[in-house]
Amino acid sequence: MLAVALKVIVTAILVVAIAEVAKRSTFAGAVLASIPLTSVLALVWLYADTGDGDKVAAPASGIFWLVLPSLVLFIALPLMLKGGWPFGVSLAASMALTAACYLATVAILTRLGIAI
Repeated sequence: MLAVALKVIVTAILVVAIAEVAKRSTFAGAVLASIPLTSVLALVWLYADTGDGDKVAAPASGIFWLVLPSLVLFIALPLMLKGGWPFGVSLAASMALTAACYLATVAILTRLGIAI
């Protein structure tokens, strides 16, 4: 239980630190946020818990394929905001569009026989 609490604390501190850096420098915040921090932390925590490189390799491969549809959020959100859409609506719509792209990507990868 202590290990889980430590993971949550470290992860939360990193996310808050990135948000604070972004307040001071949008470029630095973008650089830090563009690092797949959540993925890296999940892989580190998985390896720390299992010590098994094969168990880490499987989700790492899946992450690669699922990064592609996640980029839709970062295209749609700024376009909607610059188009005058309210923030909440823009975020919800871009997340819905991203979810649809995830579903399409999974369907395509399944059809191609690529396991994720």
